[in-house]
Amino acid sequence: MTTWAQLHLQDSASPIMEQLIYFHDHALMIILMILTVVTYMMILLITNKLINRFMLEGQMIEVAWTIAPAIILIFIALPSLRLLYLMDEINNPAVTLKTIGHQWYWSYEYSDFLKVEFDSYMIPQNELMSDDFRLLDVDNRAALPMNTFIRIIITAADVLHSWTVPSLGVKADATPGRLNQTSFLINRPGLFYGQCSEICGANHSFMPIVIESISINKFIDWISSIS
Repeated sequence: MTTWAQLHLQDSASPIMEQLIYFHDHALMIILMILTVVTYMMILLITNKLINRFMLEGQMIEVAWTIAPAIILIFIALPSLRLLYLMDEINNPAVTLKTIGHQWYWSYEYSDFLKVEFDSYMIPQNELMSDDFRLLDVDNRAALPMNTFIRIIITAADVLHSWTVPSLGVKADATPGRLNQTSFLINRPGLFYGQCSEICGANHSFMPIVIESISINKFIDWISSIS
């Protein structure tokens, strides 16, 4: 989860988020190179005293500053498109979790099992334990097996919501009357926190998401105990 004064992205817990972080760093390096060259040229123009009253055009430099940005854009676009297609891919999911956004809580349904559904509310401040996180912990966490392809089907019962877990690289709109679908694979155990990322009313800030990543054996035991 995000820590105090953190400037960088959260540690990844899925291959997609890992790739997103790599792409972020790749794009940042390109921006840094552009900034360095432009700053150097501006300083050079300000400080030098060179003049040439016969210099009216420079076709070579015009060709260069037209082609160079096009090449730079290709270097950004290719990995970006690859990632977009990877994020859209659904790889034979082993578990399907249906997520329904309400004002102002989430409901979860494990579609592969009979009668496994529950609501997930934020824990009020006066009921928090000493090791709970304020505004982030919930009374019922959504447990999911790690190293397993998981499909999330997202919808809403009332207004627009957005189901977002940054460390998994997942952000999908929950729209009333529409099913949105995304998938991910969690590659390590732990608790992963998220929040609704679409302004959805007065208590928009108070509908957190908590995903608990556990081993497949523990997941089977847990699902058996509540079904």
